[in-house]
Amino acid sequence: MEKQERDKIISLIQREVVPAIGCTEPIAVALGVAKATELLGTKPESIRLQLSANILKNAMGVGIPGTGMIGLPIAIALGALIGKSEYELEVLKDATPEWVEEGKKMIAAHCIEIKQKKESCDKLYIEATCSAGENSATAIISHGHTHFVYLEKNGEVLLDEDETIEMDGSSESIDLTLEKVYEFATTAPVDEIRFILKAAELNSKAAECGLKQCYGHCIGHLLDRSMYKDHFMGDSLLAKIMSYTSAACDARMGGAPVPVMSNSGSGNQGIATTLPVYVYAKENHKSEEELIRALILSHLTAIYIKQSLGRLSALCGCVVASTGSSCGITYLMGGNYENVSYAVQNMIATLTGMLCDGAKPSCAIKVTSGVSTAVLCAMMAMDKRHVTGVEGIIDEDVNKSIRNMTRIGASGMNETDKYVLDIMTGKE
Repeated sequence: MEKQERDKIISLIQREVVPAIGCTEPIAVALGVAKATELLGTKPESIRLQLSANILKNAMGVGIPGTGMIGLPIAIALGALIGKSEYELEVLKDATPEWVEEGKKMIAAHCIEIKQKKESCDKLYIEATCSAGENSATAIISHGHTHFVYLEKNGEVLLDEDETIEMDGSSESIDLTLEKVYEFATTAPVDEIRFILKAAELNSKAAECGLKQCYGHCIGHLLDRSMYKDHFMGDSLLAKIMSYTSAACDARMGGAPVPVMSNSGSGNQGIATTLPVYVYAKENHKSEEELIRALILSHLTAIYIKQSLGRLSALCGCVVASTGSSCGITYLMGGNYENVSYAVQNMIATLTGMLCDGAKPSCAIKVTSGVSTAVLCAMMAMDKRHVTGVEGIIDEDVNKSIRNMTRIGASGMNETDKYVLDIMTGKE
Protein backbone atom coordinates (compact mmCIF):
# COMPACT_ATOMS: atom_id res chain seq x y z
CA MET A 1 0.00 0.00 0.00
CA GLU A 2 1.42 3.38 -1.02
CA LYS A 3 2.14 5.95 1.68
CA GLN A 4 -0.35 8.48 0.28
CA GLU A 5 -3.23 6.02 0.60
CA ARG A 6 -1.98 4.86 3.98
CA ASP A 7 -1.90 8.44 5.24
CA LYS A 8 -5.51 8.96 4.11
CA ILE A 9 -6.65 5.88 6.00
CA ILE A 10 -4.78 6.97 9.14
CA SER A 11 -6.46 10.38 8.89
CA LEU A 12 -9.85 8.67 8.52
CA ILE A 13 -9.30 6.56 11.64
CA GLN A 14 -8.16 9.59 13.63
CA ARG A 15 -11.33 11.46 12.63
CA GLU A 16 -13.63 8.59 13.49
CA VAL A 17 -11.98 7.28 16.67
CA VAL A 18 -12.18 10.15 19.15
CA PRO A 19 -12.89 10.61 22.89
CA ALA A 20 -16.45 11.26 24.02
CA ILE A 21 -18.05 11.82 27.41
CA GLY A 22 -21.58 10.48 27.56
CA CYS A 23 -23.90 9.19 24.87
CA THR A 24 -22.99 10.95 21.64
CA GLU A 25 -26.53 11.95 20.61
CA PRO A 26 -27.49 14.11 23.64
CA ILE A 27 -23.88 15.31 23.77
CA ALA A 28 -24.10 16.39 20.13
CA VAL A 29 -27.30 18.27 20.98
CA ALA A 30 -25.45 19.97 23.86
CA LEU A 31 -22.68 20.83 21.39
CA GLY A 32 -25.17 22.49 19.04
CA VAL A 33 -26.65 24.49 21.92
CA ALA A 34 -23.18 25.48 23.12
CA LYS A 35 -22.28 26.78 19.66
CA ALA A 36 -25.53 28.72 19.31
CA THR A 37 -24.99 30.22 22.79
CA GLU A 38 -21.45 31.26 21.86
CA LEU A 39 -22.78 32.98 18.75
CA LEU A 40 -25.48 34.68 20.82
CA GLY A 41 -22.85 35.97 23.24
CA THR A 42 -24.98 35.74 26.38
CA LYS A 43 -27.02 33.28 28.42
CA PRO A 44 -30.12 32.41 26.36
CA GLU A 45 -33.57 33.19 27.65
CA SER A 46 -35.12 30.56 25.40
CA ILE A 47 -33.78 27.53 23.54
CA ARG A 48 -35.57 25.83 20.65
CA LEU A 49 -34.47 22.48 19.27
CA GLN A 50 -35.56 20.73 16.08
CA LEU A 51 -34.17 17.20 15.98
CA SER A 52 -34.34 14.26 13.62
CA ALA A 53 -36.25 11.19 14.77
CA ASN A 54 -33.06 9.18 15.25
CA ILE A 55 -31.51 11.85 17.47
CA LEU A 56 -34.66 11.91 19.60
CA LYS A 57 -34.70 8.12 19.80
CA ASN A 58 -31.09 7.93 20.95
CA ALA A 59 -31.31 10.76 23.47
CA MET A 60 -34.51 10.04 25.37
CA GLY A 61 -33.48 7.37 27.85
CA VAL A 62 -29.77 7.70 28.47
CA GLY A 63 -27.94 9.07 31.50
CA ILE A 64 -26.08 12.37 31.18
CA PRO A 65 -22.62 12.14 32.79
CA GLY A 66 -22.17 13.81 36.15
CA THR A 67 -25.82 14.81 36.52
CA GLY A 68 -27.68 11.78 37.83
CA MET A 69 -30.35 12.69 35.28
CA ILE A 70 -31.68 11.15 32.08
CA GLY A 71 -32.47 12.66 28.71
CA LEU A 72 -32.16 15.83 26.69
CA PRO A 73 -33.30 18.74 28.93
CA ILE A 74 -30.32 18.67 31.28
CA ALA A 75 -27.89 18.17 28.39
CA ILE A 76 -29.40 21.19 26.64
CA ALA A 77 -29.32 23.35 29.76
CA LEU A 78 -25.69 22.49 30.50
CA GLY A 79 -24.76 23.05 26.87
CA ALA A 80 -26.05 26.61 27.23
CA LEU A 81 -24.53 27.21 30.67
CA ILE A 82 -21.06 25.68 30.53
CA GLY A 83 -20.67 24.01 27.12
CA LYS A 84 -17.59 24.85 25.05
CA SER A 85 -17.85 23.94 21.38
CA GLU A 86 -14.09 23.47 21.03
CA TYR A 87 -14.41 20.44 23.34
CA GLU A 88 -16.60 18.76 20.68
CA LEU A 89 -17.89 15.44 22.11
CA GLU A 90 -16.43 16.32 25.51
CA VAL A 91 -18.52 19.51 25.49
CA LEU A 92 -19.87 18.97 29.03
CA LYS A 93 -16.62 17.99 30.73
CA ASP A 94 -16.66 21.17 32.88
CA ALA A 95 -19.99 20.24 34.50
CA THR A 96 -20.11 20.45 38.31
CA PRO A 97 -22.90 19.78 40.84
CA GLU A 98 -23.39 23.55 41.11
CA TRP A 99 -23.93 23.90 37.37
CA VAL A 100 -26.29 20.91 37.38
CA GLU A 101 -28.44 22.78 39.92
CA GLU A 102 -28.43 25.82 37.62
CA GLY A 103 -29.45 23.55 34.78
CA LYS A 104 -32.38 22.25 36.79
CA LYS A 105 -33.52 25.85 37.33
CA MET A 106 -33.37 26.48 33.59
CA ILE A 107 -35.49 23.38 32.97
CA ALA A 108 -37.99 24.47 35.63
CA ALA A 109 -38.32 27.87 33.89
CA HIS A 110 -39.78 26.07 30.83
CA CYS A 111 -37.49 27.93 28.44
CA ILE A 112 -36.48 24.80 26.52
CA GLU A 113 -38.59 23.58 23.59
CA ILE A 114 -37.83 20.27 21.85
CA LYS A 115 -39.55 19.20 18.64
CA GLN A 116 -39.06 16.59 15.96
CA LYS A 117 -38.15 18.09 12.61
CA LYS A 118 -40.95 17.04 10.29
CA GLU A 119 -39.34 18.18 7.05
CA SER A 120 -36.98 15.85 5.24
CA CYS A 121 -33.51 15.84 6.82
CA ASP A 122 -30.55 13.61 7.50
CA LYS A 123 -31.00 10.95 10.18
CA LEU A 124 -28.46 12.90 12.20
CA TYR A 125 -29.86 16.44 12.35
CA ILE A 126 -29.70 18.96 15.20
CA GLU A 127 -30.98 22.54 14.88
CA ALA A 128 -30.46 24.72 17.97
CA THR A 129 -31.77 28.29 18.21
CA CYS A 130 -30.91 30.36 21.28
CA SER A 131 -32.56 33.70 21.95
CA ALA A 132 -32.17 36.58 24.42
CA GLY A 133 -34.18 39.77 24.04
CA GLU A 134 -34.22 40.70 20.35
CA ASN A 135 -31.12 38.66 19.56
CA SER A 136 -31.01 35.07 18.34
CA ALA A 137 -28.49 32.61 16.96
CA THR A 138 -28.85 29.25 15.22
CA ALA A 139 -26.44 26.34 14.81
CA ILE A 140 -27.19 23.24 12.73
CA ILE A 141 -25.29 19.95 12.95
CA SER A 142 -25.87 17.33 10.26
CA HIS A 143 -24.34 14.07 8.95
CA GLY A 144 -21.75 13.94 11.74
CA HIS A 145 -21.99 14.50 15.49
CA THR A 146 -19.60 17.47 15.35
CA HIS A 147 -20.21 18.62 11.78
CA PHE A 148 -21.72 22.12 11.67
CA VAL A 149 -23.40 22.90 8.35
CA TYR A 150 -25.13 26.20 9.23
CA LEU A 151 -24.40 29.09 11.61
CA GLU A 152 -26.40 32.30 11.80
CA LYS A 153 -26.82 35.28 14.16
CA ASN A 154 -29.58 37.87 13.87
CA GLY A 155 -30.15 37.00 10.23
CA GLU A 156 -26.48 37.14 9.25
CA VAL A 157 -25.39 33.78 7.82
CA LEU A 158 -21.90 32.87 9.01
CA LEU A 159 -21.73 29.35 7.53
CA ASP A 160 -23.94 27.60 5.02
CA GLU A 161 -22.85 24.25 3.60
CA ASP A 162 -24.92 22.14 1.25
CA GLU A 163 -26.62 19.98 3.85
CA THR A 164 -27.67 17.40 1.27
CA ILE A 165 -24.06 16.36 0.63
CA GLU A 166 -23.07 13.24 2.55
CA MET A 167 -20.30 13.99 5.04
CA ASP A 168 -17.31 11.70 5.40
CA GLY A 169 -15.15 14.24 7.21
CA SER A 170 -12.91 14.87 4.23
CA SER A 171 -13.01 16.37 0.77
CA GLU A 172 -11.55 13.06 -0.46
CA SER A 173 -13.53 9.86 -0.07
CA ILE A 174 -11.65 6.67 0.70
CA ASP A 175 -12.76 3.60 -1.21
CA LEU A 176 -12.36 0.81 1.33
CA THR A 177 -12.88 -2.92 0.95
CA LEU A 178 -12.40 -5.61 3.57
CA GLU A 179 -9.24 -6.68 1.73
CA LYS A 180 -7.86 -3.16 1.95
CA VAL A 181 -8.80 -2.89 5.62
CA TYR A 182 -6.95 -6.14 6.36
CA GLU A 183 -3.92 -5.13 4.29
CA PHE A 184 -3.63 -1.80 6.08
CA ALA A 185 -4.04 -3.28 9.54
CA THR A 186 -1.44 -5.98 9.00
CA THR A 187 1.20 -4.06 7.02
CA ALA A 188 1.15 -0.41 8.12
CA PRO A 189 4.29 0.60 10.07
CA VAL A 190 3.35 -0.01 13.68
CA ASP A 191 4.60 3.39 14.85
CA GLU A 192 2.10 5.08 12.50
CA ILE A 193 -0.85 3.29 14.09
CA ARG A 194 0.29 3.12 17.72
CA PHE A 195 -2.20 5.88 18.58
CA ILE A 196 -4.99 3.27 18.66
CA LEU A 197 -3.70 2.12 22.07
CA LYS A 198 -5.39 5.21 23.51
CA ALA A 199 -8.71 3.49 22.80
CA ALA A 200 -7.70 0.55 24.95
CA GLU A 201 -6.54 2.90 27.72
CA LEU A 202 -9.72 4.97 27.87
CA ASN A 203 -12.22 2.16 27.39
CA SER A 204 -10.56 -0.16 29.90
CA LYS A 205 -10.80 2.63 32.50
CA ALA A 206 -14.52 2.89 31.76
CA ALA A 207 -14.81 -0.88 32.21
CA GLU A 208 -13.06 -0.72 35.59
CA CYS A 209 -15.46 2.05 36.60
CA GLY A 210 -18.42 -0.13 35.62
CA LEU A 211 -17.06 -3.09 37.56
CA LYS A 212 -16.41 -1.09 40.74
CA GLN A 213 -19.86 0.55 40.82
CA CYS A 214 -23.28 -0.55 39.66
CA TYR A 215 -24.41 1.58 36.74
CA GLY A 216 -27.46 0.90 34.62
CA HIS A 217 -28.42 -2.77 34.75
CA CYS A 218 -25.01 -3.75 36.15
CA ILE A 219 -24.48 -6.42 33.49
CA GLY A 220 -20.70 -6.33 33.81
CA HIS A 221 -20.93 -6.60 37.57
CA LEU A 222 -23.43 -9.48 37.28
CA LEU A 223 -21.14 -11.47 34.98
CA ASP A 224 -18.01 -10.78 36.99
CA ARG A 225 -18.91 -10.74 40.65
CA SER A 226 -22.33 -12.17 41.34
CA MET A 227 -23.22 -15.59 42.71
CA TYR A 228 -24.09 -16.60 39.15
CA LYS A 229 -20.51 -16.26 37.87
CA ASP A 230 -19.21 -19.65 39.01
CA HIS A 231 -22.50 -21.42 38.38
CA PHE A 232 -22.93 -20.32 34.75
CA MET A 233 -19.82 -18.65 33.42
CA GLY A 234 -16.78 -19.75 35.39
CA ASP A 235 -13.43 -18.04 34.96
CA SER A 236 -13.46 -18.37 31.17
CA LEU A 237 -12.02 -15.99 28.61
CA LEU A 238 -15.49 -15.52 27.14
CA ALA A 239 -16.85 -14.49 30.55
CA LYS A 240 -14.05 -11.94 30.95
CA ILE A 241 -14.66 -10.50 27.49
CA MET A 242 -18.40 -10.21 28.13
CA SER A 243 -18.13 -8.73 31.63
CA TYR A 244 -15.41 -6.22 30.79
CA THR A 245 -17.13 -4.96 27.65
CA SER A 246 -20.59 -4.73 29.19
CA ALA A 247 -19.20 -2.99 32.29
CA ALA A 248 -17.87 -0.14 30.15
CA CYS A 249 -21.25 0.15 28.43
CA ASP A 250 -23.02 0.07 31.84
CA ALA A 251 -20.89 2.99 33.02
CA ARG A 252 -21.38 5.02 29.85
CA MET A 253 -25.15 4.49 29.54
CA GLY A 254 -25.58 4.97 33.28
CA GLY A 255 -24.07 8.45 33.19
CA ALA A 256 -20.61 7.85 34.65
CA PRO A 257 -18.46 10.96 34.08
CA VAL A 258 -15.71 9.06 32.28
CA PRO A 259 -14.55 9.48 28.67
CA VAL A 260 -14.58 6.59 26.23
CA MET A 261 -13.00 6.29 22.81
CA SER A 262 -15.82 6.32 20.27
CA ASN A 263 -16.00 4.86 16.78
CA SER A 264 -17.99 6.52 13.98
CA GLY A 265 -19.71 8.82 16.45
CA SER A 266 -20.73 6.13 18.94
CA GLY A 267 -19.16 5.42 22.31
CA ASN A 268 -20.75 1.98 22.53
CA GLN A 269 -19.31 1.11 19.14
CA GLY A 270 -15.92 2.27 20.35
CA ILE A 271 -16.26 0.07 23.43
CA ALA A 272 -17.36 -2.99 21.46
CA THR A 273 -14.61 -2.63 18.85
CA THR A 274 -11.93 -2.20 21.51
CA LEU A 275 -12.47 -4.22 24.67
CA PRO A 276 -13.10 -7.77 23.36
CA VAL A 277 -9.88 -7.47 21.35
CA TYR A 278 -7.99 -5.93 24.28
CA VAL A 279 -9.10 -8.61 26.77
CA TYR A 280 -8.31 -11.45 24.35
CA ALA A 281 -4.84 -10.04 23.69
CA LYS A 282 -4.13 -9.44 27.38
CA GLU A 283 -5.30 -12.87 28.53
CA ASN A 284 -3.29 -14.61 25.79
CA HIS A 285 -0.13 -12.54 26.36
CA LYS A 286 -0.05 -11.12 22.85
CA SER A 287 2.61 -8.58 21.95
CA GLU A 288 1.95 -4.86 21.80
CA GLU A 289 2.26 -4.94 18.01
CA GLU A 290 -0.29 -7.75 17.72
CA LEU A 291 -2.70 -5.78 19.91
CA ILE A 292 -2.20 -2.61 17.88
CA ARG A 293 -2.85 -4.39 14.58
CA ALA A 294 -5.89 -6.22 15.95
CA LEU A 295 -7.39 -2.98 17.30
CA ILE A 296 -6.81 -1.21 13.98
CA LEU A 297 -8.43 -4.12 12.13
CA SER A 298 -11.44 -4.02 14.46
CA HIS A 299 -11.92 -0.24 14.36
CA LEU A 300 -11.32 0.15 10.63
CA THR A 301 -13.70 -2.71 9.80
CA ALA A 302 -16.43 -0.91 11.76
CA ILE A 303 -15.62 2.38 10.01
CA TYR A 304 -15.78 0.65 6.62
CA ILE A 305 -19.20 -0.87 7.35
CA LYS A 306 -20.55 2.45 8.66
CA GLN A 307 -19.57 4.17 5.39
CA SER A 308 -22.53 2.49 3.67
CA LEU A 309 -24.78 2.11 6.71
CA GLY A 310 -24.69 5.73 7.86
CA ARG A 311 -24.08 7.24 11.30
CA LEU A 312 -27.56 6.51 12.63
CA SER A 313 -29.89 3.79 11.45
CA ALA A 314 -32.51 1.32 12.60
CA LEU A 315 -29.76 -1.30 12.90
CA CYS A 316 -28.10 -1.56 16.32
CA GLY A 317 -24.53 -0.30 16.21
CA CYS A 318 -23.30 -3.28 18.22
CA VAL A 319 -23.83 -5.40 15.08
CA VAL A 320 -21.19 -3.34 13.28
CA ALA A 321 -18.82 -2.97 16.21
CA SER A 322 -18.98 -6.64 17.17
CA THR A 323 -18.22 -7.59 13.59
CA GLY A 324 -15.08 -5.50 13.88
CA SER A 325 -14.06 -7.15 17.14
CA SER A 326 -14.67 -10.60 15.66
CA CYS A 327 -12.14 -9.70 12.95
CA GLY A 328 -9.65 -8.50 15.55
CA ILE A 329 -10.02 -11.64 17.66
CA THR A 330 -9.70 -13.85 14.57
CA TYR A 331 -6.43 -12.10 13.73
CA LEU A 332 -5.14 -12.63 17.28
CA MET A 333 -6.05 -16.31 17.00
CA GLY A 334 -3.63 -16.53 14.08
CA GLY A 335 -6.16 -16.03 11.31
CA ASN A 336 -5.37 -14.75 7.82
CA TYR A 337 -7.57 -12.72 5.48
CA GLU A 338 -9.67 -15.75 4.56
CA ASN A 339 -10.43 -16.46 8.21
CA VAL A 340 -11.29 -12.80 8.83
CA SER A 341 -13.69 -12.75 5.86
CA TYR A 342 -15.34 -15.91 7.23
CA ALA A 343 -15.82 -14.19 10.60
CA VAL A 344 -17.57 -11.26 8.88
CA GLN A 345 -19.87 -13.59 6.91
CA ASN A 346 -20.81 -15.42 10.10
CA MET A 347 -21.52 -12.19 11.98
CA ILE A 348 -23.71 -10.78 9.22
CA ALA A 349 -25.67 -14.02 9.03
CA THR A 350 -26.25 -13.99 12.79
CA LEU A 351 -26.88 -10.42 13.95
CA THR A 352 -28.37 -8.55 10.97
CA GLY A 353 -31.76 -7.22 11.99
CA MET A 354 -31.06 -6.39 15.63
CA LEU A 355 -32.94 -3.13 15.95
CA CYS A 356 -31.87 0.08 17.61
CA ASP A 357 -34.51 1.35 20.03
CA GLY A 358 -32.46 4.23 21.36
CA ALA A 359 -29.49 4.71 23.64
CA LYS A 360 -30.24 3.51 27.16
CA PRO A 361 -28.85 1.31 29.97
CA SER A 362 -30.10 -1.90 28.32
CA CYS A 363 -27.68 -1.29 25.43
CA ALA A 364 -25.19 -3.17 27.62
CA ILE A 365 -27.27 -6.33 27.15
CA LYS A 366 -27.13 -5.98 23.38
CA VAL A 367 -23.41 -5.29 23.46
CA THR A 368 -22.89 -8.43 25.55
CA SER A 369 -24.88 -10.45 23.03
CA GLY A 370 -22.86 -8.96 20.17
CA VAL A 371 -19.42 -9.65 21.62
CA SER A 372 -20.30 -13.20 22.66
CA THR A 373 -21.40 -13.82 19.08
CA ALA A 374 -18.13 -12.26 17.89
CA VAL A 375 -16.15 -14.88 19.79
CA LEU A 376 -18.29 -17.73 18.42
CA CYS A 377 -17.94 -16.45 14.85
CA ALA A 378 -14.17 -16.13 15.25
CA MET A 379 -13.98 -19.72 16.50
CA MET A 380 -15.99 -20.92 13.50
CA ALA A 381 -13.81 -18.89 11.13
CA MET A 382 -10.62 -20.41 12.51
CA ASP A 383 -12.16 -23.84 11.96
CA LYS A 384 -12.87 -22.73 8.36
CA ARG A 385 -16.60 -22.89 8.97
CA HIS A 386 -18.66 -20.06 7.51
CA VAL A 387 -22.12 -19.25 6.26
CA THR A 388 -22.14 -19.69 2.48
CA GLY A 389 -23.50 -17.68 -0.42
CA VAL A 390 -26.57 -19.93 -0.80
CA GLU A 391 -27.77 -19.03 2.70
CA GLY A 392 -29.98 -16.01 3.30
CA ILE A 393 -28.47 -12.59 2.71
CA ILE A 394 -24.89 -13.87 2.49
CA ASP A 395 -23.03 -13.52 -0.82
CA GLU A 396 -19.87 -15.36 -1.78
CA ASP A 397 -18.22 -11.91 -1.97
CA VAL A 398 -17.87 -10.68 1.61
CA ASN A 399 -18.04 -7.03 0.52
CA LYS A 400 -21.42 -7.71 -1.13
CA SER A 401 -22.59 -9.36 2.09
CA ILE A 402 -21.63 -6.18 3.94
CA ARG A 403 -23.63 -4.13 1.43
CA ASN A 404 -26.61 -6.45 1.86
CA MET A 405 -26.53 -5.88 5.61
CA THR A 406 -26.13 -2.11 5.36
CA ARG A 407 -28.85 -1.91 2.71
CA ILE A 408 -31.23 -3.59 5.13
CA GLY A 409 -30.15 -1.34 7.99
CA ALA A 410 -30.09 1.94 6.06
CA SER A 411 -33.22 1.50 3.93
CA GLY A 412 -35.06 -1.73 4.60
CA MET A 413 -35.62 -1.03 8.29
CA ASN A 414 -36.79 2.57 7.89
CA GLU A 415 -40.40 1.61 8.55
CA THR A 416 -39.25 -0.26 11.66
CA ASP A 417 -37.52 2.92 12.80
CA LYS A 418 -40.81 4.84 12.53
CA TYR A 419 -42.67 2.25 14.61
CA VAL A 420 -39.94 2.20 17.24
CA LEU A 421 -40.05 5.99 17.66
CA ASP A 422 -43.86 5.94 17.72
CA ILE A 423 -43.83 3.36 20.52
CA MET A 424 -41.17 5.28 22.48
CA THR A 425 -42.86 8.68 22.22
CA GLY A 426 -46.32 7.18 22.84
CA LYS A 427 -45.53 6.02 26.36
CA GLU A 428 -47.27 7.82 29.18
